[in-house]
Amino acid sequence: MNHSILPDKAISPSFDNGVREIAKQLDGDSAVLHADGLKGASRSFFLARLVEATTRPIVVLTSNQNSGESLIGDLRYFYHFNNIKNVPRFFPTWEILPYENLSPLAEISGERLEILNRLQRGKIPFLVVPVEALMQCVIPRAELDNQTFPITKGDSLDREFLEACLFDNGYTRIPLVENRGEFSVRGDIVDVFPTASTNPLRFEFFDDIVESIREFDIGSQVSLKEIKEIEILPVREVSPTPGQKDAGLEKISKLAEKQGADPAGLNELLDKIQHLGNFVGMEHLAPFFYPRRETLFDYFPKDTVIVFDEEEDVRSKIGHYHEIIHTEFNSACDRGDVVAPPDWFYLEPEEINRRLADMKTITINTLNIESDDVPTVRFNIKTNPVLQGKFEVFAEKGMEWEKENRRVVVVAPTKGQVKRVHELLGEYDLDADVDRGYVSNGFHCPDLNLTFVAEHEIFGRTHKHRYRRKPKSQSFQRGFKDLKPGDYLVHIDYGIGRYMGTRELETGVGSGEFLNITYADGEKLYIPMDGLAFIQKYVGSGEVPPALNKLGGVSWKRQKNKVKESIREMAEDLLKLYATREIATGTSFPVNPVLMQELTDSFEFEETEDQLKAIDDTMADLESSKSMDRLICGDVGYGKTEVAMRAAFKVVLDKKQVAVLVPTTILAQQHLITFRERFRNYPVNVNMVSRFRSAQEQKEILKNVKSGEVDIIIGTHRLLSKDVNFSDLGLIIVDEEQRFGVRHKEALKKLRNKVDILTLTATPIPRTLHFSLMGVRDLSVIETPPVDRLAIKTFVRKFDEKVIRESILREMDRGGQIYFVHNKIKSIHSVKEMIQRIIPEARIGIGHGQLPEHQLEEVMRKFIDKETDVLLCTTIVESGLDIPSANTIIINRADQFGLAQLYQLRGRVGRYKHQAYAYLLIPGTLAISSDARHRLIAIEELSELGSGFQLAARDMEIRGVGNMLGHNQSGHIASIGFDLYSKLIEDTVREIKGQEVASNPIEPEINLQVKGYIPKDYIPDLNQRLEVYRRLQLFDTLGEVDVLENELNDRYGKFPEPVEKLLLLVVIKIICKKIHISRAYMVGSEARFDIESTTPIAPEKIAVIADKRIVFLSEFRMGIKLDRKGWKKDIQVLIDHLKKIADTIENE
Repeated sequence: MNHSILPDKAISPSFDNGVREIAKQLDGDSAVLHADGLKGASRSFFLARLVEATTRPIVVLTSNQNSGESLIGDLRYFYHFNNIKNVPRFFPTWEILPYENLSPLAEISGERLEILNRLQRGKIPFLVVPVEALMQCVIPRAELDNQTFPITKGDSLDREFLEACLFDNGYTRIPLVENRGEFSVRGDIVDVFPTASTNPLRFEFFDDIVESIREFDIGSQVSLKEIKEIEILPVREVSPTPGQKDAGLEKISKLAEKQGADPAGLNELLDKIQHLGNFVGMEHLAPFFYPRRETLFDYFPKDTVIVFDEEEDVRSKIGHYHEIIHTEFNSACDRGDVVAPPDWFYLEPEEINRRLADMKTITINTLNIESDDVPTVRFNIKTNPVLQGKFEVFAEKGMEWEKENRRVVVVAPTKGQVKRVHELLGEYDLDADVDRGYVSNGFHCPDLNLTFVAEHEIFGRTHKHRYRRKPKSQSFQRGFKDLKPGDYLVHIDYGIGRYMGTRELETGVGSGEFLNITYADGEKLYIPMDGLAFIQKYVGSGEVPPALNKLGGVSWKRQKNKVKESIREMAEDLLKLYATREIATGTSFPVNPVLMQELTDSFEFEETEDQLKAIDDTMADLESSKSMDRLICGDVGYGKTEVAMRAAFKVVLDKKQVAVLVPTTILAQQHLITFRERFRNYPVNVNMVSRFRSAQEQKEILKNVKSGEVDIIIGTHRLLSKDVNFSDLGLIIVDEEQRFGVRHKEALKKLRNKVDILTLTATPIPRTLHFSLMGVRDLSVIETPPVDRLAIKTFVRKFDEKVIRESILREMDRGGQIYFVHNKIKSIHSVKEMIQRIIPEARIGIGHGQLPEHQLEEVMRKFIDKETDVLLCTTIVESGLDIPSANTIIINRADQFGLAQLYQLRGRVGRYKHQAYAYLLIPGTLAISSDARHRLIAIEELSELGSGFQLAARDMEIRGVGNMLGHNQSGHIASIGFDLYSKLIEDTVREIKGQEVASNPIEPEINLQVKGYIPKDYIPDLNQRLEVYRRLQLFDTLGEVDVLENELNDRYGKFPEPVEKLLLLVVIKIICKKIHISRAYMVGSEARFDIESTTPIAPEKIAVIADKRIVFLSEFRMGIKLDRKGWKKDIQVLIDHLKKIADTIENE
């Protein structure tokens, strides 16, 4: 049969013949082709087949970012299914409004620049582009080419030239590389974090030769793997040369006069361009710097095929976005901003049509569109029947499909789900393939007799497609990372002083670097670098600076003893409660029943190591006969609820009940939805008591709780009421315990001795966190975010309708939703009127605690179902709502909220892979308190994912920790600092438990006439030097020295002789600690060692292994004779003999 496409009618060939026909026509005369009848994920199936049938590059245009991301997600699976080696790429939008004074995220710019670079080299055969990205101008090809420089291992490259190139390309030089767009130089080592790279890079030079290129870990700063070559791209999409800046300044000044721009704003802008390398919003000035305007069309190869994903939607969005561009341009001009006219930076619809007219285009349509003049292929694609979220329904269909000899492919995203589907297929004796991957929906292709079924269609869950990534390593200690002159330090022997920097002082073996600490009455204490183990950074309770101690006085010693006594009283009270739990016999739940494994396999994500550990710890607690009291700490949305649901399921399987206690009605409602969804395929009865239930409903539910009919009951503190009786309560799950009142906490304390308790928290209060770490409560930490999640961009802004309008419009434009938090019910309706006035098209819902139950529930339902764009609410949403499409939050009068509260509110957004924004609105910096200003600065800084624990620490500094600890501990913390206070608690707890506490740990004094130190030219940054010195002082094993030795070589290059001496002296010190040697010194050609009477080795034991070098001068003094033929040989002799003595301890 001839399947050629005739212009006067549409034909319906077999699927692959249709694909080949379209590919053939791409080389014919027809400029426009239609592919109709392609539904859902079958579009991506078609496109993957088309890639195999043509050599032409393909660019797919989508109507928005969301549809583009959905398409690329399906494409990645079908590339895998068809064994296509290349990876389809997605060109993201900036995700900011036209003319908005913001810059795109570094990761987004990096990805865009990397794609442009590869396009220029013809290395991207398939690209998906939302129309907003197509309409915006991009960096000209010549500019990108000039700013891209490849580096290959073995290249000859002048380091100063490299530094200059990095600086010109927008990179910032800093001491320690942690973020994209940064670089640092340390001797022969240059670290760079290119914006398009997953990990930062380390270049090691030998003279001017690039000896190696290595990726390294941000957290540990240790190298991961070696690579051969890399292309360094600019940081920003605008990096003008000095000449381009000068030309741009002239253009801006002329246009400002023409537009009547605000003179103050103009001067500020000109000043930024002249004096700042890069600044926020600079990308919008590109037309002023680059004389040639270029777009993605200029990067596309000449034979590129353009594919419209639903042409009507795409063309409609072009018109809509064109209107937004002009509206935002007019708004910017009205504000007095200097902005480039739209046609300088954006393509007009007419120009897009003109460019497209010169290219081959294919339109993909779901419907069969009648067209007499466009060649059309109609594909026969059928949607799958509704499977009702039940495997039994799928199995029934599967048996029918087997009779038709269909090939059925079930696509599941995780290993556990693949395994689960395999097992169920075996139980029903069904023949189907199970493939790992993700598709948005399944479909049937009759021509190929091939059916794809998405796993979530079988089991009835809406899959939030995301994976998880490993957390940043935290092995690199950072105690002195932010230390600066003026900070307070605590010396364990001398008390609180003020750090004033470092000084070079002469010593017996030459000059050395010392910390300069000022005490009361201006007295100074100089601490050598080998004394940093005795020093901690001061963290006190609140903003009041601590009193400086007097050197040589007795007040510090007295104060420490007073604190110890108070701590002992408090610790004994606390430990009584936990000791009771230790001896109390709880329920021992069965190990891993079959249904438990099935639930585990159905989890829609791959568990991370720390999440698995939290699950394993919890399961082990439940299987133990000891009562459980475990705290799960994890940032917002990191998977704590899944741990809780698995624990609940295990308990319910043993026919016991679970109570889930939450602080708010909204969170109760959210948990009800989540738990029911998770257990929908199992006979688990989940219910809720809250304000969303009538009195009669609550009465009926509680009756069912008492009878045992309800397995899991969710509720607020209402569950702690006397009228709530359980048939057989086995587990209480407490979400955000710190938000409950004192009375409710006391009620929970009593329950702790009776049932297993699992507590979840995203922002651990210091008391909870530190007591957990001190062995009076079990702790699991989940610190890994979803892989696609981006840190929330946080801005502190003065209340401004322009800011509100832009932030809401940006979110609505990308199909998202907005929380607007206004915590005063009296004026909440006037805020709604304001929003409606500035954004008439916005659909706004109002939610607060005084609304009738049914009304509040309806408001929440509409927002969850995307029937409203803006949820104007009080802090009722502080915890609980998990809506992936809500990615902007505006918090009015943010200065009136506590830090932990702001953190929780901000955590409502950023639950999906889109860039999330948080706007903290204040009346003005002069109108808020100093404490509020510190809180806002802290939350703006802590945008890094997983910053909950950092936030708790910052909260301690700002609001004080004393009021959380009770027992009048506030003054004690202020007097000695939180770190030392925590250490004293830890020691006290160990002492009460009868565990060993080192009362006066030996710190050997080493003076062997060998000077070891870190030269400033080896580690130029003072804080990094201090950190290395401090780490060396805290080492207890020789293995730790080996690790640091490798790290130093890796991070700073081959270390010089002074560092080698320092490391060897630390080795001697560690061995001396083990033997209990308090002092090592030289007398002539003999090294002398004073041994404490507490030594674990008797002198006669040492005598057994003595040789001609070892002499005993008294019972506790030993000498080792040296040849004095070089420091290295002498030190090695000492190490060998001391090791031999220390080894006898292990052999005893």
